[in-house]
This record gives sequence, C-alpha cells and structure tokens, in this order.
Amino acid sequence: MNIAIIGYGRMGHEIERIAGDRGINVVSIIDPNNKDAPFDEINKESMKNVDVCIDFTVPESAVENVKKAAKFKKNIVMATTGWYGSIDKVKKIVKDANIGFIWSGNFSLGVNIFFRIIENAARIMNNADMYDLFAYEIHHNQKKDSPSGTAKMIGDILIRNINRKERLVTERLDRKIELDEIHFASIRGGNVPGTHAVCFDSAADTIELKHTARGREGFALGAVMAAEWIYRKKGFFDINDLMKEVIK
Repeated sequence: MNIAIIGYGRMGHEIERIAGDRGINVVSIIDPNNKDAPFDEINKESMKNVDVCIDFTVPESAVENVKKAAKFKKNIVMATTGWYGSIDKVKKIVKDANIGFIWSGNFSLGVNIFFRIIENAARIMNNADMYDLFAYEIHHNQKKDSPSGTAKMIGDILIRNINRKERLVTERLDRKIELDEIHFASIRGGNVPGTHAVCFDSAADTIELKHTARGREGFALGAVMAAEWIYRKKGFFDINDLMKEVIK
C-alpha cells in the first residue's frame, strides 16, 4: 500500500515513522508550510501512485483537502479535527467520487477503548441518580480547536446513555448549571499531548475515569491502521467501524 501524508508537522513525522515500521510506502508528503515536504499542494503529481491519503492538517483546510483528493479518486483517513460542521458536505463529496473515507475525533486505540469504558459506566450511572457528572480535557498550547473532537465524542456518549442529561455545555459558565446539562471544560497549555476525564460525583464519593496520552504515537498508529483498513473500501466510515474488527 502507498500512502500520502497531508500535513508534515509532528503528527505527520510520526505517521511517516510508523508507516515505515509497518511496511507501508510513503510515496508523497504534502505541506505548503514545511520546506522539508516534497510537495506543497494536492495535485496530479503529488497523488501519483497513492492509494490512501492521511490528513493531519488544520480545520480550515480539511474539507478542501478532501475535495482535492477525491478528484483523484484517493481514499482518505481524516485525522484532522474541528471540521465537523461540514460533515454533510464531505459525505456528498465521498459519495459522488465513490471513494473510501474514515474519520474520527481521535484515532488512538486506547482512547477508543476508553470510549467503550465510558459507555458502560454511563449505562450504570443512568440508574444511579445520586451521582452528578462533569468532564474536562487538557491539551498543549498549539491545539487550534476547543473543545477537542474527543471531548465532543465523549459528550455524545454521555448524553446518549444518561437520560437525565440532555445538553453538553463547553463554554465558560457565568451561571448556575442546569440539572440536565453536563459541563465539559477545556484547558490549553504546555506540551500535554491529551488528557480526558469524566467524573461521577455524589455527596459520598467521586468516581473518575481518565485517559492520559503519553505522546503522539497512539494517535499516529491508529491513523495508519485506519489507512490499512480503508484501503480498497468504498463509503463513508468512522472509527467505530474499524473498532468493531479490532475489539470483537
């Protein structure tokens, strides 16, 4: 399999390393802002012999990158976060081009296992109304979106499974929180790769579920595994489709 890496920052470099370790050929690296990238745009030359593109760029360019790669009938792993307001537009691009596309707010296998732990805990807590809940996430000072895509995915899991909670609040609160709301706070600073926590709190005790990334390797490995999975597939998928095969 031949891949293109779109975005040659720290994650792009990590993908290049892991792809090499797994015997995958990196035949194209595209980044207009990095002089070490052989290509500065998605075009016929940079897409030559590419089977799957892995996009780790910025939300502002993600949809346009999908459009350009789809023009050359290339399957795509979308690891960039923050573009979800355009998800219907991307679905149409994927369908019209008849390509394979897989996305996630977080490709880390550990995080996706964490999602399932949260889901099971939420189902239990649905019947334990003496517990309120809140959540928080911490990321490095270079992250461009807030809340994180992972935070939104965790929030969706909680809202789906706890009947007494109906809304996720991610902004600053200058008021008393409503009983049907979950506050998910975001913190930015330092070099933190990513920490996400969900807390169930009662008058008697607190139960905290937390995932802490040690580095970028887990995110990059998951994205490369997604490229292996989407290779030669057609259609619009998310990480849950991949995880069904990883965790039986």
